[in-house]
Amino acid sequence: MEYPRITSRRNPLAKAAAALAGSARERRERRRFLCEGARLCRDAAESGIRLEACFFTAQAMEKYPEYLKAVLTRSKEAYEISQEVAQLLSATKTPQGVFCVCESPASRWENVTGLAPEGPCIVLEDIQDPGNLGTILRTAEALGRFQVFLLGNCCDPLSPKALRASMGAVFRLELSLESSPERLLALLHGRGYQTHGAVPRESARKVTEVDFSKGLHSIFIGNEGSGLRPGTAAGCGDCVTIPMRGRAESLNAAAAATVLIWELARGERSHGG
Repeated sequence: MEYPRITSRRNPLAKAAAALAGSARERRERRRFLCEGARLCRDAAESGIRLEACFFTAQAMEKYPEYLKAVLTRSKEAYEISQEVAQLLSATKTPQGVFCVCESPASRWENVTGLAPEGPCIVLEDIQDPGNLGTILRTAEALGRFQVFLLGNCCDPLSPKALRASMGAVFRLELSLESSPERLLALLHGRGYQTHGAVPRESARKVTEVDFSKGLHSIFIGNEGSGLRPGTAAGCGDCVTIPMRGRAESLNAAAAATVLIWELARGERSHGG
């Protein structure tokens, strides 16, 4: 099958798609995002994300035919593009040549009103680095089925870097956006959750001493530089910390989240067994 070709970087469709990769504001206002990479585009398609348009190079069609088949059958429109246009759309040095403009799922993530979480929860407050955010989401999917809340002023989970780091987890996790710590804490406490604020303080309870196998639990993880907001930490039922023997005072947000999620998942598996 032949597809319309786009060879100019000034093509309006190409420029509009490139704007989605470079601007969170564009993504919010248009409720669209740009997905890059053969596997990631296929994951979006197979996860139920609506595909507005697919852009691919002739080289990508030769190299990734099975991935593209899954994408093209679900995309409203499709265009073959030149390498120059692929460079315009890409956020990487060596693009695979597969891109999709997708409808944003964010409209179904917004605010926690009406939610009724039942399993373990991860709350990420003011996470600013998209690589950290994507890595944490990938870890959460790998270690269990968690409800994940993005609290406060987190970076965009649909940015190119966050999407790549999440390896498609952002499409499949139960994800909710919430601006108000008070509203989220009220929801969780109302549902019977024990809320744990993760802090780098020796006086806090060691996370390894928490029995996550009993009851419902949620862990709050804060900003890379300043941690949890004081009001959020104070609103949690208790504060927990990762015991460390070395001289480092704290861990990178993604590394800390991995340890905390592992402990929560371990308790959940014990409860399930």
